[in-house]
Amino acid sequence: MQDTAFEFTPSLWMTTLFALTLVASVVLKFWLATRQVRHVAQHRDTVPLAFASHIALADHQKAAEYTMAQARLGLLELAWGTVVILGWTLLGGLHALNQTLLGWFGAPMESSLLQQLALLVCFSVIGSVVDLPFSLYRTFVLEQRFGFNRMTPRLWLIDGLKGLAFSALIGLPLAAGALWVMATTGTLWWLWTWSLWMGFSLLMMWVYPTWIAPLFNQFKPLEDAALKDRVAALMTRCGFTSKGFYVMDGSKRSAHANAYFTGFGASKRVVFYDTLLAQLSPDEVDAVLAHELGHFKHGHIRKRMASLFALSLAAFALLGWVSQQAWFYTGLGVGPNMAGGNEALSLLLFMMVLPLAGSFTGPLFAQLSRKHEFEADAFAVAHANGAALSSALLKLYKDNASTLTPDPVYVKFYYSHPPAPERLARMPQAHPIATTA
Repeated sequence: MQDTAFEFTPSLWMTTLFALTLVASVVLKFWLATRQVRHVAQHRDTVPLAFASHIALADHQKAAEYTMAQARLGLLELAWGTVVILGWTLLGGLHALNQTLLGWFGAPMESSLLQQLALLVCFSVIGSVVDLPFSLYRTFVLEQRFGFNRMTPRLWLIDGLKGLAFSALIGLPLAAGALWVMATTGTLWWLWTWSLWMGFSLLMMWVYPTWIAPLFNQFKPLEDAALKDRVAALMTRCGFTSKGFYVMDGSKRSAHANAYFTGFGASKRVVFYDTLLAQLSPDEVDAVLAHELGHFKHGHIRKRMASLFALSLAAFALLGWVSQQAWFYTGLGVGPNMAGGNEALSLLLFMMVLPLAGSFTGPLFAQLSRKHEFEADAFAVAHANGAALSSALLKLYKDNASTLTPDPVYVKFYYSHPPAPERLARMPQAHPIATTA
């Protein structure tokens, strides 16, 4: 009698593991999002007592509505993203696209690099198209509804064309270089590819602010002499020098405010959004800048870069192993090219699978980020006006419609910055509401 017992093959194990991880990730994200909506809705009609004299009920309700709208859109994106990833993998979308391109470009070993580059391009184009409705809705409906969008359809189109040109000029040579390295450098190709990626990332950190960012925004020297003297004095006290202070026209796209640094070492270029300068007083700008200086003084940027380098190295090493396993491809609905030339396939599959793990490791990185924010706040309180930092944060929470009552579990998973009550509670000497927040 023939044995018909069911046997798990490596390919079936891969399929099962992928499916279970995807389901667990979707269930977790759905649970967290619904918790956030429910918690914010329950506290929508009452301003937290500690903030009652600082935040109007109408502003609190706007923040609640904005938060819930974002979470609901996120649920739709989650559902659609799940369908898309299943379509690419287990339903055979990536396999079909790869086979079609192989038919167009000929035998794998004769036109491998060109065919694989075409696979990366087609995958990216299709992905952008299927995500386009959500991007348009977020910009022109959701952000518009709450008064944040200042992007016109014309500007949106121009930005898109510039981004496409940038991707063609920079992305295509990088992708071609990565595929060539993967195919020609032997068993340690993953180490050489990682080195190429890290070198490119460091180069972009230097090139982007000076050469690429001005293609999308205008950067003008800070003209307010008094404010310039204040921030220069602050940077000197904190041990930094500046290559210059600039104002970016962020208001032409969004009402959200921000400030950031560019450059390496102790010499920094400081960029303020015009929306930030319009919202904050000089004391408050000073305090926000001190907070950013705190990140550099504590080495947060350096530590994050080191973590990124280490994690990406581990990811490339894992990719180097699974890319040599037939079950990695077949278990995800793709037939590998047995004659060779699977580099693009392995990259795309890995890019789709790896983020699923982030659903479960996210809280660790979010907690570390919130810890860094507390340290930067403490630095700002010590080197600038603590009360000004507190009032600046309140203004930014209000103007950006950030809810004061997020779900605590949702915060642990997703918030890179502490919510307002928790953050101000660490600054009792800076603001009277902190003692009761």
